[in-house]
Amino acid sequence: MLPDNNYSEIVKIIQAARERAYYKVNEELINMYLQIGKYVSENSRDAAYGDSYVDGLADFFAKNYPELKGFTRRGLYRMRQFYELYGEDEKVSPLVTQLSWGELYF
Repeated sequence: MLPDNNYSEIVKIIQAARERAYYKVNEELINMYLQIGKYVSENSRDAAYGDSYVDGLADFFAKNYPELKGFTRRGLYRMRQFYELYGEDEKVSPLVTQLSWGELYF
């Protein structure tokens, strides 16, 4: 049987890998929010009625993808606002991806 301290090293390896995976997932979620925010921003600007565009998109998600959370009217507006605040800033955008997605309240 291996000494117990070898087991703790394996636990450290697992924990480090989980932490790295967590940060990669956060980065991807934030990139997704930025991309969706850009899409909503550009398309609601071009639409004759921006509010009805966002409402229609929220209804689409509610009817066709009810298992996806956060794509409500409020969530989509927040994604748009997030993009409009940070999406075009070359210095801020890379830093934003280091935030925890939970800090963004989506």
